[in-house]
Amino acid sequence: MNSFPPVTGGPAVEVRGLVKRYGGRVVVEHLDLDAAPGAVTAVLGPNGAGKTTTVECCEGLRVPDGGTVRVLGLDPAVDAARLRPRVGVMLQDGGLPSGARAGEVLRHVAAMYATPRDVGELAERLGLGSFARTGVRRLSGGQRQRLALACAVVGRGQVVFLDEPSAGMDPQSRRAVWDLVRELRDDGVAVVLTTHLMDEAADLADQVHVVDHGRVIAAGSVPELLATGGHGTTTGTCVRVEARPGLDVEPLAKSLAGRAPAGGTAQAGWTVAESEPGVYVVDGPVDPATLAVVAGWLADAGALARSVTTGGRTLEDVFLDLTGRHLR
Repeated sequence: MNSFPPVTGGPAVEVRGLVKRYGGRVVVEHLDLDAAPGAVTAVLGPNGAGKTTTVECCEGLRVPDGGTVRVLGLDPAVDAARLRPRVGVMLQDGGLPSGARAGEVLRHVAAMYATPRDVGELAERLGLGSFARTGVRRLSGGQRQRLALACAVVGRGQVVFLDEPSAGMDPQSRRAVWDLVRELRDDGVAVVLTTHLMDEAADLADQVHVVDHGRVIAAGSVPELLATGGHGTTTGTCVRVEARPGLDVEPLAKSLAGRAPAGGTAQAGWTVAESEPGVYVVDGPVDPATLAVVAGWLADAGALARSVTTGGRTLEDVFLDLTGRHLR
């Protein structure tokens, strides 16, 4: 259990109007973000969106150019010494000494805290025993990540920042990491998670902030984002069709407009779009008649579908709709 008194009366991490510039270029622009105790807050965004800079300001690794950042009510840039025993940080590159052995590193980090977790138990949970005597420089990417995670949580901090915690891991290791993150949340820890794995965010996050161009462009729980697509309007379920690119979607939209789903009344709100070349997404109340209309549209266009899938949208669908599908 956590050795510090619980956080009460507000968020564990509070960011208001954060601004950060590099060489005159604005990287984070008036960004707001909260992370609650006993919750996993995922910060998602494309490369260069500003999410890592935002988290580094929360960790005290960078000083904001504007706005305020408070972690456990303290300024991480000014109150670093007071926050250090109460915050765990896992960096993308691990920040691990390459010349030391893995087990030595974890024991050294644990010794820096007043009431650390049991090193042996933590090492067993994350499977560190098999490489405890191996030098850090010789560890695989997944092994480094597990060691970095262990170092971030061994001090029983009230806030833990995790950067890509399961990157490079096999499925067994990833599940062990996810179970540990859930345990931290259940113990009242505020977990701030950055990840490019949408299934990881969907599985773990209580709250999601999508960051792009230095701003939060959507925020909410995973069900809220799936229901609204991040835009605040209900998107319903969808049909996803893969066929040749460049088909005219207007006839399909007209065929769907005003038709009633099974057992219902005619309703507006259908959307049809070619979300990327050769991928067509129909959002609305999907039933067998909807599929018949889609099949008729394909037949009229003389197009053969490579695949047709139905179901609710995924967090990855929402993320790509919000941030675009082009490479950065």
